[in-house]
Amino acid sequence: MELTWQALAVLALVALAAGFLDTLAGGGGLLTVPALLLAGIPPLQTLGTNKLQGAFGTGMATYQVIRKKRVHWRDVRWPMLWAFLGSAAGAIAVQFIDADSLLVIIPIVLALVAAYFLFVPKSHLPPPKPRMSDPAYEASVVPAIGAYDGAFGPGTGSLFALSGVALRAKPLVQSTAIAKTLNFATNVAALLIFAFAGQMLWIVGGVMIVGQLIGAYIGSHVLFRVNPLVLRVLIVVVSIGMLIRVLTA
Repeated sequence: MELTWQALAVLALVALAAGFLDTLAGGGGLLTVPALLLAGIPPLQTLGTNKLQGAFGTGMATYQVIRKKRVHWRDVRWPMLWAFLGSAAGAIAVQFIDADSLLVIIPIVLALVAAYFLFVPKSHLPPPKPRMSDPAYEASVVPAIGAYDGAFGPGTGSLFALSGVALRAKPLVQSTAIAKTLNFATNVAALLIFAFAGQMLWIVGGVMIVGQLIGAYIGSHVLFRVNPLVLRVLIVVVSIGMLIRVLTA
């Protein structure tokens, strides 16, 4: 499938915005997936191409947070493995499912994420103590979110950040940083499966990679300077905005 250079330029700009927002609040796929679908790309190729460009954005963010020692490799290597396995399972499963039917998942995920941060008091603040142990969280919640990302993906970063705050009692900024590493693992796993299945538009993905890298680089330098309350508002605004876009598409 060939797109005009104008369409490719728009997708690159969308990817830049997505890389920036994804690094700060998650949900970059909530911009890129609808944009790819609106460009006329079939659902499975949309998901595969989205993983291609998304992997580079989350890869840049992961490199930055580990390089700056905001996240330590020893603390995320096992959760990343669980995320990778969950995503691989989801990406394999979606090859045998009508991808169009998965579109109903977007509004549900968006509504839930926005509602939690909008209506739960101090949702950007962690509870007094963790509600789940590390092993239980890593072996259940992480691969479950990973499977969702492998099968579809939009909102995964927000889900990882949200679960880290609500279940592991981590500050939102730290949880968001950890979410980048987990999202990178899920993107790589899904990318490998979709590439093997031939569901990839390499030129489109390559153009969007440039935007993703720029956006993620800028976002990674802003992340640790942002007030957690601003992140909360950003997550709500992005989620509601994309919910309206999806429902009116």
